[in-house]
Amino acid sequence: MDSKSTPSKSYSQFACIGTGFSAICLGATLKRWYNNGDIVFFEKHSQLGGTWFANTYPGCACDVPSVLYSYSFEPNSNWSRILPPQSELWAYLKGVSDKYSLTPKMAFNTTVEKCEWIDALKRWRLHVRHQATNTLYHHDCQFLFAAAGQLATPRDIGVPGAGSFSGPIFHSSRWRHDANLDDKNVIVIGNGCTAAQIVPSIVDKTKHLTQIVRSKHWIQPPIDASFPTFLMYLFKVPGVMMLLRFIVYLLAENELRGFPLTSAAATFRNRRRAQAERYMKSTAPVKYHGMLIPDFEIGCKRRIFDSGYLKSLHSEKLELTNETILEMVPEGVRTKDRLIKADVIVLANGYTTNKFLQNMEVVGKKSNLSQHWDEFGGAEAYNCSALSGFPNFFILLGPNAATGHTSAIMAAENSVNYALRIIQPVLSSKTGVVELKRQAEEQYVNQIQQDLSKTVWNSGCQSWYVRPTEKGGKAWNAMSYPYSQAHYWYRSVFATWSDWTIQAE
Repeated sequence: MDSKSTPSKSYSQFACIGTGFSAICLGATLKRWYNNGDIVFFEKHSQLGGTWFANTYPGCACDVPSVLYSYSFEPNSNWSRILPPQSELWAYLKGVSDKYSLTPKMAFNTTVEKCEWIDALKRWRLHVRHQATNTLYHHDCQFLFAAAGQLATPRDIGVPGAGSFSGPIFHSSRWRHDANLDDKNVIVIGNGCTAAQIVPSIVDKTKHLTQIVRSKHWIQPPIDASFPTFLMYLFKVPGVMMLLRFIVYLLAENELRGFPLTSAAATFRNRRRAQAERYMKSTAPVKYHGMLIPDFEIGCKRRIFDSGYLKSLHSEKLELTNETILEMVPEGVRTKDRLIKADVIVLANGYTTNKFLQNMEVVGKKSNLSQHWDEFGGAEAYNCSALSGFPNFFILLGPNAATGHTSAIMAAENSVNYALRIIQPVLSSKTGVVELKRQAEEQYVNQIQQDLSKTVWNSGCQSWYVRPTEKGGKAWNAMSYPYSQAHYWYRSVFATWSDWTIQAE
């Protein structure tokens, strides 16, 4: 779609906000199942790909094996590594999008500011702003999908004076490739999954790198390796990729054994914890053990598979510190003990979590999304995708869709497949409506939060999975799925139709 065009009003049966893995899965499945290509995608960036276009920081790569971090209906025998780099993942998405003729249906450099349900028309109306011209126009659709991602909004650093620093300062997801790191003093703030990829990738080119850690993480031995040539040929044999995917799926699902707060799961976690602790102690410098090795349950936070991070801590160019940051100044960062001078500051402090569709207002039949979620105590969705009072609306990889042990792409496929099954009875009706019943939503949400409270995510550490609610201060987890992906697949294939009101007019 021409990104320069700004129609005053347009219509498509389907509209999707975002062009990442979930969105492209939707477009491809819609074509595969129903031979329906009546869809428009709205993307704030200049190209497709979502997080795999936005994140281009050094060392950016997947932390889930590629055979599982891909669509089941589009296996790729050309992965170069177990954990492919960002460039390969983006190329894979672009290839799938082109194969299903989705790319021409994408409106780039456009921001959806508001979506409102027009009950008289049985349609959603999107208020879309074209970034280049700052022009606002409307787009109507029968079915609306939000695929804006779970980790999309950088977290505020929360440090006074961030605007006063005289050099380049940027979040990892907004990497400035014009910022020269060669022979520079660099500060990296954060030590989660992203920082663990950035630090070993840049430390050698810097004059000195200071990493300011703000928390601890369990770091496990690496699982990455390049694929030998003979294996890449073997992958092309029909059925081999499917078999390999199934084996990797079983290995990943086995890790779910460690998530419940039961004695059997505790035994499993203790084995994994001992393995991680041995690895961290044998690989990281002894002087940093106290800053790195956690005292909480393994799995409470997202685990990190080492990609050279712990070895990089031996570099004479690198210093690890957990000093508290007081403020940023033109020269660098002032801590309680000293001034750390810097030419460049990289913020690897993560994203805002437990919130969804933050930069867009979604107005249903009686309330907007924020009001709806306030009634429950936090972000939620029936089967991770649907909400009562919001007809013909689905969130892909929505609340509680994330997994702590396996591929999010499986969850994305399950959510797409579920939504397209639900709307099938009204697909041929221009005014057909599917709407979730309130009671079904309440029962589902109460059950999932109850089950989440019995998992390792609720075992006491401070993580992006859980936040306290305003209702009694209880922990609310809007991120994690407490069951297996086989469970989610079953729920998505065998829908509980009595939970829905379906009107095919």
